[in-house]
Amino acid sequence: MAAASSRARGESARGMLPNAPAKIVPFSKDEELTAYRMMLLIRRFEEKAGQMYGMGLIGGFCHLYIGQEAVVTGVIMAAGEGDQTIASYRDHGHMLACGMDPKAVMAELTGRRSGASKGKGGSMHMFSRAKQFYGGHGIVGAQVPLGSGLAFANLYRGNGKICFTYLGDGAANQGQVYESFNMAELWKLPVVYVIENNRYAMGTSVSRSSAVTDLSKRGQSFNIPGEQVDGMDVRAVKAAATRAAEWCRAGNGPIILEMKTYRYRGHSMSDPAKYRSKDEVQKMREEHDPIEQVRARLLASKQASEDDLKKIDADVRSIISEAADFASHEPEPDAAELWTDVLA
Repeated sequence: MAAASSRARGESARGMLPNAPAKIVPFSKDEELTAYRMMLLIRRFEEKAGQMYGMGLIGGFCHLYIGQEAVVTGVIMAAGEGDQTIASYRDHGHMLACGMDPKAVMAELTGRRSGASKGKGGSMHMFSRAKQFYGGHGIVGAQVPLGSGLAFANLYRGNGKICFTYLGDGAANQGQVYESFNMAELWKLPVVYVIENNRYAMGTSVSRSSAVTDLSKRGQSFNIPGEQVDGMDVRAVKAAATRAAEWCRAGNGPIILEMKTYRYRGHSMSDPAKYRSKDEVQKMREEHDPIEQVRARLLASKQASEDDLKKIDADVRSIISEAADFASHEPEPDAAELWTDVLA
């Protein structure tokens, strides 16, 4: 009887969230401008971070989010107050979308005491409980069981909150991801697994690394519904994330959103990205850029003028310039900080 009930729920889920392109819900002027500004902030921040890395001001690993801005922007636009975010090492955009101060994020990248994690976390390991951001994580797929744990805490407390747990197409092949899927469905955890499929796990294409390339189907054996989404269109992302959030808050358990997106830069700053052609990257930039799509709609609908958009760009550049200057001149942590916040 229980098995039949479970199957019925699964069929209902797939009927409600078909594995097909979502209907685009038009944005209002305010939504278009909000999305444009946030994606532009992420893009300019990442461009500046890349420059600072080249100048030696940022050390260690650094993974840029350029090209994927619509994913986290659309999801955050659909999130509710208090919902959590946990991500992989490509996490700067998620921090900014959650509302973290660009100065604190940039200062963390340069290892300064005013950084979000006091200069001790760096690019991949900074957190903000105040903004419900539970970290970037350097171990591939490690954030998935942690995000599931956050969702378990939400269920236990009965607070109605959701954890948006981001992972990449490479992480989708990791074993702990499937252990998490299994438990999340068993316990009906309020977690949205957002798979950011940018086509290349480090340097290996999805077609060469995954037997099933439709990653939205990865939860089928656990009865978890999934949906493929155009991750380059912020409207499609918000629409899908809104439905997914409603699904979770209704007590239906986990859901998977596969965001079909694309990164313009290499896997990290040390990656020359020779595994794909320049024409492929240029085609994506010209035909699918998430920021240019919003810009074109604003201009075509006359909801904003060229001057309006130039002012937004100038304001964003000023914020990023200030953050970079702050991060370059703040003092480094005192040596005594090596012994603080250490769990023994």
